[in-house]
Amino acid sequence: MALQIPMDILPLEGYVCPLLLILSCFKLLVWLLVWYFLSLIKVLCLFNTAFQKRNGYSQGKRRMNCRTSNAQQDEVIRRTVYVSDIDQQVTEEQLATLFLTCGQVVDCRICGDPNSVLRFAFVEFTDEEGARAALSLAGTMLGFYPVRVLPSKTAIAPVNPTFLPRSEDEREMCSRTIYCTNIDKKVTQGDIKLFFESVCGEVQRLRLLGDYQHSTRIAFVEFAMAESAIAALNCSGAVLGSLPIRVSPSKTPVRPRAPRPPLH
Repeated sequence: MALQIPMDILPLEGYVCPLLLILSCFKLLVWLLVWYFLSLIKVLCLFNTAFQKRNGYSQGKRRMNCRTSNAQQDEVIRRTVYVSDIDQQVTEEQLATLFLTCGQVVDCRICGDPNSVLRFAFVEFTDEEGARAALSLAGTMLGFYPVRVLPSKTAIAPVNPTFLPRSEDEREMCSRTIYCTNIDKKVTQGDIKLFFESVCGEVQRLRLLGDYQHSTRIAFVEFAMAESAIAALNCSGAVLGSLPIRVSPSKTPVRPRAPRPPLH
């Protein structure tokens, strides 16, 4: 006998296929979402790994640069000597000349209060042998006092390279320029110009600098002739205003000021 299906169930046959299609689409959508999130997580993991490697490399490079910089600094200190008990009238050029018998002098920097009878300096050589030989000059008379020479514990702070001469013309300008410190704040630019022109020769350019934080000012004076700049070195210790000035050769030229942009 044939199986008979009740008539009230027959209408459900029309809903089975669409329902299965919807379930298949939903399942496909779920798999796509899972695949998308897994891919996103994988990309993030790769990015994080690359970032950590790069950051680790940068830190390692910084540490290497730091170690290299410290090693270079130590090497410069070993090539430098500390000189004390320097007569107030002694110039950097005279001090450097004293140590030329020990080796080639890279830099010579006299420091200290110009009002003090004695000052100190740092002298840097091209090699450690020059610095060791310089120690034997301790007790040498320079001016009115015997100098003391010891191994230095610090290096000479370099001059800002942007200020150094950039051409042969600027190097020639340096030979005609002096660096003047310990200038009384009451002294004007005109006073400085008049002083040096009356003693040394024509002043071609003058730059007076200072601020409210320091009790004195500094100046760069460029002469028309190199002979005038050499003569000006003998003015170190001369009283200008109420203070004795200190004069030394300039390591930088006096560049003309850049014109200011017009105000709108």
